[in-house]
Amino acid sequence: MASNFSLELVTCAIVLLTLFVTIVTSSDIFLDWHVSLDFNVKPVNADQPVITINGMFPGPLINATTNDNVHVNVYNDLDEPLLFTWNGIQQRLNSWQDGVSGTNCPIQPGRNWTYVFQTKDQIGTFFYFPSINFLKAGGGFGPIRVNNRPVISVPFPKPEAEFDLLIGDWYQSSYKNIRSILDTPDVVSPQWMLINGKGPYMNPLSKTYETINVTQGKTYLLRISNVGTARSFNFEIQNHQMVLVETEGSYVNQILLESLDVHVGQSYSVLVTANQIAADFYIVASPKMSNATNNKSFVGIAVLHYDNSTTQANGSLPCGPDPFDLQFSINQANSIRWNLTTGAARPNPQGTFNVAAAIVSQTFILQASTAMIDHQSRYTVNNVSYLTPDTPLKLADYYVNGSGAYELDVYSKNSSNDNAVHGVFVASALHKGWLEIVFKNNLDTIDAWHLDGYSFFVVGLGGGEWRPELRFTYNLYNPVARSTVQVYPGGWSAVYVFPDNPGIWNLRSQNLKSWYLGEELYVRVYDPDPNPAKERPPPQNILICGNYQPSTPPPSPLLSLSSSNAYTIHNTRFLIAMMTTAISFLYIRLH
Repeated sequence: MASNFSLELVTCAIVLLTLFVTIVTSSDIFLDWHVSLDFNVKPVNADQPVITINGMFPGPLINATTNDNVHVNVYNDLDEPLLFTWNGIQQRLNSWQDGVSGTNCPIQPGRNWTYVFQTKDQIGTFFYFPSINFLKAGGGFGPIRVNNRPVISVPFPKPEAEFDLLIGDWYQSSYKNIRSILDTPDVVSPQWMLINGKGPYMNPLSKTYETINVTQGKTYLLRISNVGTARSFNFEIQNHQMVLVETEGSYVNQILLESLDVHVGQSYSVLVTANQIAADFYIVASPKMSNATNNKSFVGIAVLHYDNSTTQANGSLPCGPDPFDLQFSINQANSIRWNLTTGAARPNPQGTFNVAAAIVSQTFILQASTAMIDHQSRYTVNNVSYLTPDTPLKLADYYVNGSGAYELDVYSKNSSNDNAVHGVFVASALHKGWLEIVFKNNLDTIDAWHLDGYSFFVVGLGGGEWRPELRFTYNLYNPVARSTVQVYPGGWSAVYVFPDNPGIWNLRSQNLKSWYLGEELYVRVYDPDPNPAKERPPPQNILICGNYQPSTPPPSPLLSLSSSNAYTIHNTRFLIAMMTTAISFLYIRLH
C-alpha cells in the first residue's frame, strides 16, 4: 500500500512539474503595430518623414522571456511595401518569420500581417527594424529584450533598472531622397548621431535629447545597440567605467571598460554603477574612422542624470580612443570572450556546446567589394551583386524546389567571379556540418556581417590579407558567439557556424547602403526529413506573391486581434496542462 502511495506521489510530482514548466517557460505576447510616416517628429529639426510604430520613434519595446511566443500584427500605413526583421532572433526551425525579402512577401500598403515567432533557447539584447526598401534609414527600429527564465541564474547581481540605448547615424534629409541617389556620386553620408531617436545634447537643432536617470550608489544595465546605417561608434560615459556582460545573446567573461566600440547591427549589455558625486555626466557615442571634432552633430550626446543632481554636465566631452586607431578596436574585439561556465537560456553552461572539437566540413570565403554593373555602382560578394527575385526564395523553395527563382550554388562560395554580375546568390550549407566563413573586406570602411537564424563563433579577426595559415591563430577555446561581426578595412574576420537550423537564411552586410546595393546572399540549410519537428511548414496566414502562385488557394489568414495594447497570456498550453493534470489524477485514483 505504501508503495502505491509513493507511486502516486511521484506521479503527481512529475505531472505538477510538467505543469509548472509549461506555464512558466512559455508565454504568448500579442502586439498590434500601426506603422506610419510622421512629419512632426523632427529629431534634428529637419522636414523629413520618420517611420513610427504606434506613434513612437524608436518603436515599442518587445520585452520577452526565453521560449516566449511573440505575435506582432503589423498594419502597414506607409505608402510602400514593408517587412520587419528581428535582428539576432534565431527563428529556430522557422525561417518563414524572418522578415527579409528572401523569406517573406512584403506587407502591402493598407494591409496587415501577423508575425508569430518564438524566442527559443535565447536570452539577450537585440533589436528589430524594417528590412526592405532602405526604410531603416527612416526609422521603424526598436529594442528587443529576451530575459532569463526565473529558474536560470544570471551571472551578475540584479541591476536597479535596465535602459535600452538605440544609437545610430541619421540622415539630414528624407530616406526616400537618399534612396533615389544611392548609386550616384551625389549621395551623402549620414550627418547626425541619434541616441534613442533624439539629437545631441547642447545642439540647437536637436528637438530634445536623451536623459538616463540614476540614483547614487545603484548599478544599472544598459542595453546598447547600433541601429545606424553606416557608422561604427565608440561609446563612453564621462567619469564612469562599464562592465561588459553580454553580447547578442551570449554572456561573456566580464571585463572593465572605459569605452566600447559598437559596429552597425551589433548589441551589447554593460553594467554601470552610479559611483560619482551627484551631478550630470555626458554619455557620448563618437563615430569611428571620422574626425568629428569639426562636426559636433555627428557625435551623439545624452546625459546621465543623478536624481539629486543640481549640476549640469560640464567640461570637455570624453575623447575616447583615436577614431582611426583600428588596432585598439581589434584588440578590444579579441578581448571579448565567451563565458564557458555560466548558463544562459538553459541551466547547463554555455560552454557545453563549443568549437573546441569542431571538424570543419565546408569553408566559404566571401569578399566584399564594389563594381560597376550596367553603368551603375554596386556592392558585391565575390563579384556578385545580389538581385532580388520577384518570388521569395523560401516560397519558391517550398512549392517548386526553387525553380524559376534561383539556382543553388551557381556562384562560387570561396572565390570571386571573373566579371562583376547581378545574380541570385544562394549557397548551400551542409546540414549539421561545421561551416567556416571567412569575410574579407576590400572596402575603405568598417563592414559588419550578419547571419540570420544563427549565432556564429568569432574565431579570429585582423588586418591584412587572410591566409590559410592564419587558422593556427584562431581562438578555438572560448570565442564569443554572436550574430554580427565587424570586418575592418582591408582586413578579415573568420567565424564558425553549426548549420543545425534548416531554412533559407540571409547573410548580409549590416551597412544599409551596401546591403541595398547588393552585398548579401542567402544560405540554404536543407534537412530532407519532412518531420515538421525538424522544420515548420508555412504559417496559415502565409502571403503569396511573385511569379509563382500555388495551384490551390493559400490557407486562410489567421484572424487578427483587435487589442490596441500589448498583453501577455498563458492560453492553450495552460489549458492543456490543466487537462493533463486532471486526467493524470483521475488515472491515479482509478488505479
